[in-house]
Amino acid sequence: MLALRIIGSPILNFLNYLGELSKLASEVFSSVFVGKFCYNQLMKQVAEIGYRSQPVVILTGAFTGSVLAAQALFQLTQMKMETMGGALVSVGMLRELGPTITGLMLAGRVGAAMAAEIGTMKVTEQIDALRSMDVHPIDYLVTPRFGAMAISVPLLIAESAFFGILSAWIVGTQIFHVPTSYWVNRMSAHTDMSDITIAIVKGFVFGMLIVLISCHQGLKANNGAVGVGKGTTNAMVISSLAILIFNFFLTMALNLVFPLGLSPK
Repeated sequence: MLALRIIGSPILNFLNYLGELSKLASEVFSSVFVGKFCYNQLMKQVAEIGYRSQPVVILTGAFTGSVLAAQALFQLTQMKMETMGGALVSVGMLRELGPTITGLMLAGRVGAAMAAEIGTMKVTEQIDALRSMDVHPIDYLVTPRFGAMAISVPLLIAESAFFGILSAWIVGTQIFHVPTSYWVNRMSAHTDMSDITIAIVKGFVFGMLIVLISCHQGLKANNGAVGVGKGTTNAMVISSLAILIFNFFLTMALNLVFPLGLSPK
């Protein structure tokens, strides 16, 4: 019985957590279609999530692309295949690194902020005050963040991938002296709309995971400042783990739908 309790308790807690997330997701989707639309809150969250996240996303994408290009070219140069560096970086940034790195950065910056803000409102009874004024907390707090993520994340991923590819081109042509014409030709030959589609799909899924997990942690916060701090930490950790786990399954599924071309067009 003790062994069953030790094994079963985490499983039941995990299933209960999934149930709570599913309930929150259903309330958000219902709010999108039948709830009160808070335009001001949506624009405020677009500015907070999208506009203010640009510096960290651009820097992260640029240096990720630079490192990827340098590491790839160190190896490709030995095999006399350095002209493939552009193709490798563009495909890698769009299909994998751009969405994943951007998602992880947003989990740390935006997800933690969501959990902290909503958690503070919960423990100070501001959410109860919203209900007393006939304002549904999901309509006012969660749905605008959901919409802002749906708008902002694809654009942030595009920025991250663009600056990653740009910085990789600088590294490849200026440091490793790969001719620009070869670099661009190989990159354009091996990159198409399927790579961009994968980046957008992954970005949308990662954004929704961050919103649901972070807002859920905020809405269930208790025990004052300690509970808010714990919820903020949990939001960041769980969101990051969810992104990495979902990324594997999305990669396997999306590459079946959009297989990577191995030969030039």
